[in-house]
Amino acid sequence: MKRRQALLTLGLLCAPGFLACAAAPAVSPALAPTVQGARPALPQGSIAVRAERLYTMAGPVIEDGIVWIEAGKIRAVGPAASVSLPEGISLLRAKVATPGLVDAHAVVGLAGWLNVDADKDELDGGGPVQPELRALDAYNAKEPLVQWVRSFGVTTVHTGHAPGALISGQTLIVKTRGDTVEQAVLEPTVMVTASLGDGARGGSGAPGSRAKAAAVLRQELHGAKSWMEQRERDAAKEPEEGKDAPPEPARDLRKEALVRVLKGELPLLLTAHRAHDLMTALRIAEEFPGLKLVLDGASEAPLVLDALVAAKVPVVVHPSMQRTGGEAASLSFTTAQLLLEAGVPVALQSGYEDYVPRTRVVLFEAAIAARHGLPFERALGLVTKDAAQLLGIFDRVGSLEVGKHGDVALYDGDPFEYTTHCTAVVIEGESFPGEQPKLVR
Repeated sequence: MKRRQALLTLGLLCAPGFLACAAAPAVSPALAPTVQGARPALPQGSIAVRAERLYTMAGPVIEDGIVWIEAGKIRAVGPAASVSLPEGISLLRAKVATPGLVDAHAVVGLAGWLNVDADKDELDGGGPVQPELRALDAYNAKEPLVQWVRSFGVTTVHTGHAPGALISGQTLIVKTRGDTVEQAVLEPTVMVTASLGDGARGGSGAPGSRAKAAAVLRQELHGAKSWMEQRERDAAKEPEEGKDAPPEPARDLRKEALVRVLKGELPLLLTAHRAHDLMTALRIAEEFPGLKLVLDGASEAPLVLDALVAAKVPVVVHPSMQRTGGEAASLSFTTAQLLLEAGVPVALQSGYEDYVPRTRVVLFEAAIAARHGLPFERALGLVTKDAAQLLGIFDRVGSLEVGKHGDVALYDGDPFEYTTHCTAVVIEGESFPGEQPKLVR
């Protein structure tokens, strides 16, 4: 994979042509579907993609297929012979087209390409427990790495605070478009990130052992539970006759975030690699019945496979090409395949890098999984429909179906072949350049 490795060097990232090719066109604001602010206006016209092979991830492969997108959503999808397009519609062509890729866990947009203090917002060293930190407040939509991953077909990213502290913060889901987080956001708050093992030892005053890390995590959750119960009791009290109602209690952002975890509103995305750390995570989740656990990393998952299957806990598997060493000494190219065969819900991620260019690309991670045993469509599912299902957004992205967002990745060959290029990307009906500024004709 010499070409891919060369592309991922800082030298190319810094080349003048990179920004010129990957920069997104200007967008105009429109009323937002969330309370967070404005999103760019979706194209009101129509655009279509015609591919020699169309992978919808909702049914069989379509030879000579068409996806017709109108007002940002898919209006029709099927064989070209059965889809009648309007006169003069903008038409993009490709050898292969797939749903826009979904990265199930990243730090892109918080971590930046230059690897300097100014773009290292993925982890705060001020303390070991900071669930109140919102990725929404740190995400930089104009970060070049966002454009970089988009150029390979990634249209949706679950990103936020990195492993490296016991509880490091919150995550959000964004589209790889727009000039501000308000324009990019799909879901403003999705999960709370935590770690066990070596990753829990970051931040000032961090626990120094596994037992201490587990104890502190449990204590924080129990403290939030008691705080929630006390507030519920206070709210239920009738004010005494002749007295004013007591004032509203002061906000506690840390407790509020953990209460949402306890209620299952925000899953706990817990990074752990060692088998005994994975088992500790399962025990903690069992102690708090409303808590929804999502495991991240899980290098030694094969050693506790039966427990993972019994717990029905989804796993965002470590990147296929993550470097071995330390807690990840036992990771394997086939971890995702083994979990899938056992019936464990799985998705792939680009993960967290602490060196330039600060991110991987999930397209390549899926390609390696396919090279080591997974059928093509099964591997593609790990970065499309499976990732969307795990993140709870499959009603909008992850497959090409009528009514879903018009997100399509176009390639000039097999997407997992190292000589293939992503020629264009469509996000909610808006087209962007891929690795090359020209389209396949």
